[in-house]
Amino acid sequence: MGQLFSSKNKEVFATPLGMNNPVTVQVLGICSALAVTAKLEPAIVMGLSVTVITAFSNVVISLIRKTIPNRIRIIVQLVVVAALVTIVSEILKAFAYDVSVQLSVYVGLIITNCILMGRLEAFAMMNGPWESFLDGLGNGLGYAKILIIVAFIRELLGSGTLLGFNILNYEPIKEMGYVNNGLMLMPPMALIIVACIIWYQRARHKELQEN
Repeated sequence: MGQLFSSKNKEVFATPLGMNNPVTVQVLGICSALAVTAKLEPAIVMGLSVTVITAFSNVVISLIRKTIPNRIRIIVQLVVVAALVTIVSEILKAFAYDVSVQLSVYVGLIITNCILMGRLEAFAMMNGPWESFLDGLGNGLGYAKILIIVAFIRELLGSGTLLGFNILNYEPIKEMGYVNNGLMLMPPMALIIVACIIWYQRARHKELQEN
């Protein structure tokens, strides 16, 4: 049990949540961060979907890595990811249809997500199942964290709501001069918010700054 939660494994899990975040440090998965963060609910679902798929695809590839011929490893990785994406997509259609409609094609496009393919190639192909699971879980949650932060800001300031609950659209608040900012609901604003998060993280952690 101690080996399962060793300091090395804790680092594998925790690093993508902060110092090596796939969105703000590796700058991967930006497209979906712009497209599905106008509302908090689809952002949460998208983040959890990527987390589940990344974690379990890492495990599967790690288990079979020694039997995969090198020349077809990318094809095998794509098949594993595609199978998991299909399962997740069908589950969303069955139990969260409205959110599935909001996410539209972006669930299917998880297959081409650079975070997924990057972790499979860089980590799962060279490490055991448990370490690969932690790596996939950490990277997925790191991705989800940024999506949720961006969606929280955009929905709150753009629509005055959170998860469909009215937060700012009350007369006393409007009488103080508050007006929902429609610009927040446009994709360019998501890019600006992500850029601000990147700036904050690099300003706080000097080791992330380029010389």
